[in-house]
This record gives sequence, structure tokens and C-alpha cells, in this order.
Amino acid sequence: MTQPTIDELNAFLRHTFPEIFSMFGLQIEEVGAQHSRVRLPAKSAVLRAGGTVAGPTLMTLADTATYVTILGAIGCNPAAFTTSLHINFLRKAPPGDLYAHTRLLKVGRSLAVGEVRITPASDDAVVVATATVTYSLPN
Repeated sequence: MTQPTIDELNAFLRHTFPEIFSMFGLQIEEVGAQHSRVRLPAKSAVLRAGGTVAGPTLMTLADTATYVTILGAIGCNPAAFTTSLHINFLRKAPPGDLYAHTRLLKVGRSLAVGEVRITPASDDAVVVATATVTYSLPN
């Protein structure tokens, strides 16, 4: 299997999940066999009262970034799906672009597990949320 390029992944995801990519404007910035970085651009539509990024938006970012990382490892296969997502909100997400830094902890025959750190694009040392996401893989 050849690892898909960022352009191939973007095309695949925009075709498979057009609503998510048009609504959130997610951008794949880096992908390797075991890691990725996905950017969530600042948009007023994802803010909640108090000017912070809404929790469901952070969950979508973590889930999508894990999917991107898994596709980088196994190729563009739409049959992989989320079986578990656990997120810890550590601090208020400031308005502005956010990054999801994802690394795969395990890729087995039937499951893949990813670990996600969500940070402001302006400061990778400040962690807004962490997540562990498990996907069922196609046989």
C-alpha cells in the first residue's frame, strides 16, 4: 500500500464527508504513516457563548484528525469507523486556529487507536484538550 498524499486525502475526505469539510474548513497540514496535523481555521460558527470554541467542534476535530491519521496508515478506505472517543477538556479553547496533533498508538487487524492533542496554532505548548479515539478497521 502506498501512503496517500495530503492532496489525495483532502480529495477523498471532501468527497466522502462534504458537510464536515465545508462547515468546519478543516485543513490537513501534515500526514505520515503514524501521525498527522489537522488545522481547524477560526470561524465564528464554531464559537459558543464566551467566545470559546464549542466542545462538539473539538470532538469533531479529534475524530476527523484520527481518521486522517488512520487513512495515512492503511490507505483511503471509507469502511473504517469510530467505535470510541474519549476527550478531556483541559482549558478554554481560545478563538483562533487550532491544531489537532495525532499519533497512532496501535494499528491492529481490526482496531486502530489514536491519541490527539489539540492546541492553539499560536502555541503548541498549550494543550486545550486531549482525546483517545478508537476505530474499527475493515477486514
